[in-house]
Amino acid sequence: MQMILSSSSSSPPIPSFPCKCFSKFHAVRTFFPQKKHIVHCSSSHNLKDNGFHCKVKLKRRVVPFLLFSSGLFPTLSASGKTKSKNPYDEKRLLEQNKRMQKENSAPEGFPNFIREGFEVKVVTSENYIKRDSGLIYRDFEVGKGDCPKDGQQIIFHYIGYNESGRRIDSTYLQGSPARIRMGTNALVPGFEEGIRDMRPGGKRRIIIPPELGPPVGPSTFFSAKQFEVFDVELLSVQDCQRRTIGFYSDVVCN
Repeated sequence: MQMILSSSSSSPPIPSFPCKCFSKFHAVRTFFPQKKHIVHCSSSHNLKDNGFHCKVKLKRRVVPFLLFSSGLFPTLSASGKTKSKNPYDEKRLLEQNKRMQKENSAPEGFPNFIREGFEVKVVTSENYIKRDSGLIYRDFEVGKGDCPKDGQQIIFHYIGYNESGRRIDSTYLQGSPARIRMGTNALVPGFEEGIRDMRPGGKRRIIIPPELGPPVGPSTFFSAKQFEVFDVELLSVQDCQRRTIGFYSDVVCN
């Protein structure tokens, strides 16, 4: 039996599978165990006839396996197919995001997000700039003066949004701007990168990808890996000096 199946002319091509166990020869040994003297040839026939009758009976044993394999292999190979992206699904997700942003009163020109599982596409106008780090931003006003440096204190207003355009935080509503020293790891990495090259009086929208965003978890404010959008207004940049009085030490910025 093995000799007939190993012939390249009489055996159909074996489909390729990731698992090594799906082989025609292994399947034959599993479903059709070999037995001795399974073909008996009559002594009244010559050697040529015996060979003819043996081949006929052996082929009858192979046919059930071929029929079985023809129904088995296509089923297994179909399970490895990947789902192709449907452009109509992306259009539906885009319209859904726009509708949610409209309900949340997102500001004009707000970026759109097409999210399908963990894959997200950011849709913006041509006014936005994307950096190699993945940060996306747009300047509404450039401002004047020097950009902030490590050790200096920045005073700024901001409004934070999620992908659906819902406001998650605002210093305007709090009634006072934020004050943070640069280079102290007090800011989200993407936020510090986006504000580092701003100038006093500048206004910028920063789109922070998840890899540059805040940590997530039950003990943090953010609960999922999402893009965060911040509208930032840099008010001023102040120099800071350390002051020591006796055993007391602090940093004074003016």
